[in-house]
Amino acid sequence: MVLRPADPLTTLAHGIGSQHDLPISPFYAFAGAFTALLVSFLALGLLWSSSRFRGDRSGLALPAALERIADAPATRTALRGLGLAAALAVLLSLLLGPDDPARNPAPGAVYVLLWVGLVPASLLLGPVWRLLNPLRTLYRLCHRLSRALRRHAHAPLPVHAPLPARLGQWPAAAGLFGFTWLELAAPDPASTTTLLTALALYTAVHLALAARFGERWFADADAFEAYSALLARLSPLGRRSDGRLVLRNPFHGLDATPERPGLVATACVLLGSTAYDGYSDNPSWIDTLQTSPLGRTPTATLGLLASIALVATLYCLCAAATCLVCGPHPGPLTAFAHSLVPIALAYLVAHYFSLLVTEGPRTVIMALGTDNAPEPLSPLGPGGLAALQVIAVVTGHVLGVIAAHDRSVRLFPPARAVAGQLPLLALMITYTIGGIGLLLN
Repeated sequence: MVLRPADPLTTLAHGIGSQHDLPISPFYAFAGAFTALLVSFLALGLLWSSSRFRGDRSGLALPAALERIADAPATRTALRGLGLAAALAVLLSLLLGPDDPARNPAPGAVYVLLWVGLVPASLLLGPVWRLLNPLRTLYRLCHRLSRALRRHAHAPLPVHAPLPARLGQWPAAAGLFGFTWLELAAPDPASTTTLLTALALYTAVHLALAARFGERWFADADAFEAYSALLARLSPLGRRSDGRLVLRNPFHGLDATPERPGLVATACVLLGSTAYDGYSDNPSWIDTLQTSPLGRTPTATLGLLASIALVATLYCLCAAATCLVCGPHPGPLTAFAHSLVPIALAYLVAHYFSLLVTEGPRTVIMALGTDNAPEPLSPLGPGGLAALQVIAVVTGHVLGVIAAHDRSVRLFPPARAVAGQLPLLALMITYTIGGIGLLLN
């Protein structure tokens, strides 16, 4: 977005700066998007008749020495220590720092360095939050202490309950919704009281459930681990099925996305919340929030829920139409859910690029104790930023079309595979219209 000088509280509360009159023609933006989607669809239908992606069976193994360094206990311990130290620094800033986001780095650390910074970190390095996650580290420390005390008292060691298979990623989807609600709908999202309350509640819930189900709880139930792991599916770094660290075509990693319960909900929360973030700066919606008899927070909550529900409904209708055209499939919703990941990534890049490159450095400067942090300035001019946003949205949808087509020719007979992509193409066009419309509004 084109950032304008604003109260940091307002900027952080919306997750992005304001956007107005981006200097790009809507006609060329929409025409280019439609052309890219249609050309890619026709080219795939004519030239791509069999599945080419091999999931976690693909990849060029990295040198064994590099893999040993990456997997070394010292490396993993250092990363866990780094994550825990950063969490403690944020906690101290919230407890001891001023209740002013212009002078306290904690809100920027949560809403910028964590939420937005995980996007490039996961794309470049894989699911990094799994190693940095301070909740995992706290759980490990508490678990080891508990086992030591029980051994000393000759008490039986605890036995963790199995995780219900049907739970899947639903807890992570709920956690992501809670975080985006805090950012976009809560009354005072950047206040120290709000952040302390939210972090304490999140920590208590996850540690209590991890004590019942074990450390594996975090892999799918922790919102930020699921978020990082989902984006890491498009990373060139990955793990092959034999455990080797490899360089791979990101499409292979995307194809290996586990089809688990809650996957669709997680992707739709990411898409819908980012779309609502873009729309929340629209003057008509601001007027609605200010004049609604329900109050700002309930109205914003309903708007956020409606945005997520719209994204999910369109996807479910598309999946149903695909089954009507191609025939029944045991998992119609999850079969193509991986194609939503590049679209979600595109929306994140388009909406949060400016926030990361402007507020990110200022947050770091504040954390280092500098009182005169500079005013955030966009590294790109309005035209360059608008072009970046539109290109990101269009590219994400084209990648989604490619991922969906490869899965379709694998699942369905050739005669039906291309026809079955028509509902998905319609969905991509609809999402593209909405995404570019929000950017150019």
